[in-house]
Amino acid sequence: MMHKFCGFVAVAALAACGTSIPESGPNTGAGVGFGNYDEYQARQDAALAGDPVPAPSVVSTTALDGTSESEQIAAQARAALDNDDQVEERAANSGERVVQASPDNAPPAVVNSVGISNENNFDAVGNQRTIEDDAARIAVNRQQYQVAAVEALPSRSGGQGANIVAYALKTKHPVGTQVYRRVGVNKSGRYAKNCAKYTGPDLAQIDFLDKGGPERDRLGLDPDGDGYACGWDPRPFRKAQGG
Repeated sequence: MMHKFCGFVAVAALAACGTSIPESGPNTGAGVGFGNYDEYQARQDAALAGDPVPAPSVVSTTALDGTSESEQIAAQARAALDNDDQVEERAANSGERVVQASPDNAPPAVVNSVGISNENNFDAVGNQRTIEDDAARIAVNRQQYQVAAVEALPSRSGGQGANIVAYALKTKHPVGTQVYRRVGVNKSGRYAKNCAKYTGPDLAQIDFLDKGGPERDRLGLDPDGDGYACGWDPRPFRKAQGG
C-alpha cells in the first residue's frame, strides 16, 4: 500500500512540475504541437512510463493572427487573382491600374494643371474685354463683309449643238436595234473613215444630230440605223437619271 502511495505522489509531483500548455480553443483544448488535450495527456503518460512517445496526429495550422489554414489558402488565392486582374488592367490601360470607384479613393492627379483657356473662362474674358469692345469688333467685321454679285454662267464654247443628254433620255431602244432606214453602198467604209475624224463618240453624236439625225444620216455615221452614231451609247446618261 505504501509503495503504491509513493508512486502516486511521484507521478503527481512530476505532473505539477511540468509546463502547462494553454488551450487554443474554448472546446477542443488544442495547443501547439498536438491536436487536443487527450493526445497531449497520452504523450505525457508515455513519457513518464518510458514508452516511445507517439507522433502527433494533428499539427496546428492556426496562424499567429488566428486565421486557419483554409482561410490562409483562400487569402493567397484572392491575392493571386487580384495580381492577375491588376496585370490585365495595366495592359488595357496604358500601364496604369484602373481606379475602382470608392469613397476611400484619393482624388485623381490633375493632368492639365494649366486649366481652361482664357477664351472659355468667363472671369478672364470679363477682365480683358467689355461689351463696348465686343461691339467695336462686330462693327469692324461688318465693314469687311463683301457681297458677291450674281453673274450669268458663261456660254459653252464651240456653239450650242444638239443636246445628247436630252436625246439619250428621250430614246428607249437598245444600241444596235434598227429604227431608221439606211441606204447606200460601202456603208462600213464610210462609217470607219468619217468616225475617225472625231475625238470621241459624244462629238460624233452631236454632229450627227445637228446634220439631220437620227432620221437622216448624211455622213454615214449610223449605218445600222439605231440612231446612235460611231458607237455612241445612251445608257450612261439613262443610268445617271436612274432609268
